Amino acid sequence: MAGLIEGFKEKARAARPRVVLPEGRDERVLEAAVRIASEGWAQPVVVATGSPGEGVEAIDPGDPDRLGRYAGVYRQSRPELSERLAARVVRKHLVFGAAALAAGDADCLVAGAASATAAVISACQLTVGLAEGISTPSSFFLMDFPQFLGGEPATLVYADCGVVIQPGVEELADIAISSAWSAKALLGIDPRVAMLSFSTKGSGPHEDADKVIAATEVVRKKVPELAVDGELQADSALVERVAKKKCPGSPVAGQANVLVFPDLDAGNIAYKLSQYLGGAAAYGPILQGFRKPCSDLSRGASVDDIVGVAAIVAAIEAGKGKG
Repeated sequence: MAGLIEGFKEKARAARPRVVLPEGRDERVLEAAVRIASEGWAQPVVVATGSPGEGVEAIDPGDPDRLGRYAGVYRQSRPELSERLAARVVRKHLVFGAAALAAGDADCLVAGAASATAAVISACQLTVGLAEGISTPSSFFLMDFPQFLGGEPATLVYADCGVVIQPGVEELADIAISSAWSAKALLGIDPRVAMLSFSTKGSGPHEDADKVIAATEVVRKKVPELAVDGELQADSALVERVAKKKCPGSPVAGQANVLVFPDLDAGNIAYKLSQYLGGAAAYGPILQGFRKPCSDLSRGASVDDIVGVAAIVAAIEAGKGKG
């Protein structure tokens, strides 16, 4: 587990992206920021008054120049608000940090230690905005298997296991596209996306399988160069022997590294079974679909958790445009 995070830190080190941590009134966040600064793989930026610690930049919601500039950023998505009302909203630490990211004063964001997931998503959506072609914010888990199918270690992307409960066709397509981008930026791999179902290529006709088939077609139209296939059962997606029998000729079957689940029930159950029965280390949920890397934290997050998620978003930022 620690090895994967250390790898992300090293990936980020050359770029040293600026990671904004809006919840500077939380002692865990301040401790995490000081640790990030001391390790040197990113530049921590904390929303706080006063000095948050050695090597940590503080941005103050009371600074009138920043407040005015960030309120202007916020009003781009909420033009009906007056400047005064926008400034009142942006003064809140979470929104202030997200606006700093949108304004270019940071490269990625980690929040949620003291905020609900919905609040983090809302703040990022109203400031940073969604990536081009994406209409649905979502999340992914990194599942790090020490022994995959009895062989070598492997890391897979599971999505969505934490945000979108019952995605429709377009939402499921967005999840698949965002997950492919996340996998490429973070892991440096060519994503092979399996759109999962209880059915493989018509073996179990049902409207739920039809949704997965339709979403697969949307992905192909939006990103024709992406290796994606569906509907596939999990064994068809992962096991070459099964894939050769059930769906020969598939560009993904038997070698998928990004698994897209049809709904949150399936995704959440799958990642927990993989973690507790399959021995995989689970990292996430990491938010995706935004113009810049943003992520949520559990409100029970430890300092180690905060540092680890910061390393993930920093590595995503460092890996953008590469692969």
